Amino acid sequence: MFQGLTFEAVELPANTRALRDEVRAFLAEAMDPDELPNSDFNTGDSLAFSAALGGRGWIGMTWPEVYGGGGRSFLERYVVTEELLAAGAPVWAHWIADRQTGPLLLKFGTEEQCQRFLPPITRGECFFSIGLSEPNTGSDLASIRTSAKPVSGGWLLNGSKIWTSGAHMNHYVLTLVRTEPPSENRHAGMSQFIVDLHDKNVTVKGIRNLSGDADFNQVFFDDVFVPDDMVVGEPGNGWQQVMSELSYERSGPERFLSSFRVLVEYMREVGDSPDPGQQALIGKLIAQLVTLRRMSISVAGMLSDGKLPDTEAALIKDLGNTFERALPEMIRLQMPDGPSMRMLDTLNQCMLHAPSFTLRGGTREILRGMIARGLGLR
Repeated sequence: MFQGLTFEAVELPANTRALRDEVRAFLAEAMDPDELPNSDFNTGDSLAFSAALGGRGWIGMTWPEVYGGGGRSFLERYVVTEELLAAGAPVWAHWIADRQTGPLLLKFGTEEQCQRFLPPITRGECFFSIGLSEPNTGSDLASIRTSAKPVSGGWLLNGSKIWTSGAHMNHYVLTLVRTEPPSENRHAGMSQFIVDLHDKNVTVKGIRNLSGDADFNQVFFDDVFVPDDMVVGEPGNGWQQVMSELSYERSGPERFLSSFRVLVEYMREVGDSPDPGQQALIGKLIAQLVTLRRMSISVAGMLSDGKLPDTEAALIKDLGNTFERALPEMIRLQMPDGPSMRMLDTLNQCMLHAPSFTLRGGTREILRGMIARGLGLR
């Protein structure tokens, strides 16, 4: 039976206007106007910038104050996130820990885990990666082979993860592993472990993309001992836990703002007198951008109410990735004569990173299968 989608109209509270102004003032002071902003949110990191954000209380904004969080709303966090991405700020170092690790630990972690990890995350001092995908498994997460066997005081971990963003610079990886043999229930028998990326039995190898950067990595685990107190949630409940955190990953403004700087530079380039083709393109892109933003804010409101809008989040990521992949190519075809080096550099940087947009957070094919199931169509 067709189940439909829910995108409730959500308005940003009036108090977020002052917060938006505050973030913009901070960015104007913290960012070098002569330095090219990041086109994609995971291409720039700065330990000093993350620490400065933490000092402002803009990491872990929605978390309880007892753990160093701000106790603020999801919609306030949305405004800060949106401004950081629109400005092309170097946010990558703390991004995953803020977006996913913290909320997961608050929901499933122990009190000791929360006390240990959340305060340094909010200070911009502790960074996490996510270990999900594996070699030779494609996009079928349920077919993972990385496994852990119980030993005295903990677990012995062996296997490999791939496309692990930021593993070359982060402190820990929150990884999904098999702790029981596969069964008829393909989603059973998985658990989540916090693994120290600096462990002597962990090896991180970069995977270079078209731009020459190595944001993605392959991580190898060779008899890595993981103590019992680094298991997140109940052993065997890993699949359900991972699914709950993916709504945070898939519905935020980073899923349609990865190429936003190209649009900003393009509008600066054409100025006040765009030709009819350029006018039509700008109107089309902004209309899509506004629609995606309204959908994303709606999901932020649902998350704030404690709901799990998995299907809506997957739809936003699919539509958002399609938009941010198409944007630079459409602008390239309508480029004015004699573009500036700043325009060309921004476009080139985005074009080189664009192939990864539809890979991270779940491929387009997997997302569309999730959407179909969520709508009762398969």
